[in-house]
Amino acid sequence: MERFLMTDLKAWKENKRRKPLILWGARQVGKTWLMKEFGKRYYRNTVYISFYNNRRMAELFESDYDAERIVEAIELIEHVKIEPGNTLIIFDEVQEAPKVVESLKYFCEEAPEYHIVAAGSLLGVALHKDISFPVGKVNELRLFPMNFREFMQAMGEKKLLDYLEDITDTKVKDFANEYRELLKIYMCVGGMPEVVAAYVEDRDLKEVRQLQNDIISQYEGDFGKHAGPAELTRIRMVWQSVPLQLAKENKKFFFGQIKEGARSKEYETAIQWLADAGLIYKVNKVTKPAVPLKSYVDMSAFKLFILDIGLLGAMSELDTNTILEGNDIFVEFKGAFAEQYVLQQLMSDSDYTLYYYSGDKSTYEVDFLLQKGKNIVPVEVKAETNLKSKSLKIFCDKFCPSEAVRISASDYVDQGWMRNIPLWGVSRL
Repeated sequence: MERFLMTDLKAWKENKRRKPLILWGARQVGKTWLMKEFGKRYYRNTVYISFYNNRRMAELFESDYDAERIVEAIELIEHVKIEPGNTLIIFDEVQEAPKVVESLKYFCEEAPEYHIVAAGSLLGVALHKDISFPVGKVNELRLFPMNFREFMQAMGEKKLLDYLEDITDTKVKDFANEYRELLKIYMCVGGMPEVVAAYVEDRDLKEVRQLQNDIISQYEGDFGKHAGPAELTRIRMVWQSVPLQLAKENKKFFFGQIKEGARSKEYETAIQWLADAGLIYKVNKVTKPAVPLKSYVDMSAFKLFILDIGLLGAMSELDTNTILEGNDIFVEFKGAFAEQYVLQQLMSDSDYTLYYYSGDKSTYEVDFLLQKGKNIVPVEVKAETNLKSKSLKIFCDKFCPSEAVRISASDYVDQGWMRNIPLWGVSRL
């Protein structure tokens, strides 16, 4: 399989102003494999150090942050020779050793010749405890589950993938059925690398669902290891409620659906914990579709999405045949899956921060808003080929955006006031 973030890692290596790199990402999205594969492809040697249950290595960073001393000690313990520029140093599971994260500042300032990549599955959670983050002294990249383009390549559909470089190409329309069938499978399998690899090899959706349930169990096991007893119950309740919240027509997160009488202040920390762990995405509502969108965020209104669409299906106990045998891409739960899919692709394939907007008294809602330079672009998501765009039309009539987008199961079409982009071409947005 191929991860497209490899291109960014290669660019980082070649950047003369390179700093130590932190690779963000939830557990099981493939960070360790990617770092090792990067070292294998582009360096003469790779030194891999995991700080999980590795007290001896963690202690190297306790006394001081002398980069040369630390490097010499690693060489002695690992029986390697670290050559600046030719050796990639990988620090993994760094949330287990807070001093390692802090040391990156000193590697940046005093020993920039060393190429260091650090990662930690729960680093975001750990930063709220006792880790001092080296702001301005590191480069950062984020790894998400495999997106639809990566999935297509893993499935051996390189030619179909190439056609998507130009979604206006007639070939994209000619092969719409092939894209649609691949997308149905992606909706079932999702983008967790272990699950994708198993499906590519065996084409067994029962095995897929078992692996997805195993990953969900591992995530829920992390709750108890890294959250206090008081917060544990709330984290589990929020986590388990997300699929139910997405199934509603109005996908705004309602605390009352977690527990009758629940209040936001009781669950804010739990939501932040899950977001810091990379297990959920939070999309805030804005009160006004104007630049900059960030200035108009309504902190009390938001939508939550799961890390991966395949895991969403498993958590919802949705039968894969419901997706595979439907005339449209989804039969039930289709709105939730369509929005989850689009969000996941945009998070992985673009630098946009996503927001949403709803009219007075929630009379209409635009699924996503993007800030593109000085323009605000409304994005409506449709799971099927029924292309009534009432909410998008109301928004456009009121605010007159220079661009508007509908993402649906239909082919590309430019209607002047709005462009329709097929779901399989969302990466070209």
